[in-house]
Amino acid sequence: RMVQFKDKSAKQGSETTSVGLFTYPILQAADILLYQADAVPVGEDQRQHLELTRDLAQRFNTRFGKTFTVPSAYIVRDTAKITDLQEPTAKMSKSASSPNGILELLEEPARSAKKIKSAVTDTGREILYDEENKPGISNLLTMYAALTQRTIDELLEQYDGRGYGDLKKDLAEVFVEFVKPVQERTRTYLEDPGYLDKILAVGADKARAVSAVTLANAYQHLGFLSPAREV
Repeated sequence: RMVQFKDKSAKQGSETTSVGLFTYPILQAADILLYQADAVPVGEDQRQHLELTRDLAQRFNTRFGKTFTVPSAYIVRDTAKITDLQEPTAKMSKSASSPNGILELLEEPARSAKKIKSAVTDTGREILYDEENKPGISNLLTMYAALTQRTIDELLEQYDGRGYGDLKKDLAEVFVEFVKPVQERTRTYLEDPGYLDKILAVGADKARAVSAVTLANAYQHLGFLSPAREV
């Protein structure tokens, strides 16, 4: 059932699979269930992991009593899957085979622009949205629409009769403008590590308060002694 597990196992090129890869979905589920999340923002590629999480929560609740919130997937349909710029049939991921296929919010804007302008498309010339036959162009249109809050149809009308180069050039400019405030805000935070530490401490306290209750309830329903509290 876990397609991603099978794919990553195959990529390891070995008859054996690491325990870390095997147990990672369980760790993901624990991160969700421990904090009683009811809606989890995920991409389409993570839907299976969330279904596993839901299954675990439902089985535990049925067998031992209501303990965990059964979460639902929150998927933004228009950007459910952004694909690799160099391999447009694969998802964009930090584990990509080439760094030129991914866009990083904090990398040099000029580097991001170059990646977009060098994105793999196809041998055609007409700008159309067709995920099956034109995955590269379709991916660029998806990103463009998301970054500008416009529809795919509006973009198709704007680029009717124009070439791939025009679309890539304009998208590169849009992306650079989009990340500017993100990078500026990040720099501001990094210049004040004390403030960052305070934010992390407050967040940790809030998370710990929720997780402690969840863990205590789980122990109680299982018939275990309650976990020792921190002094």
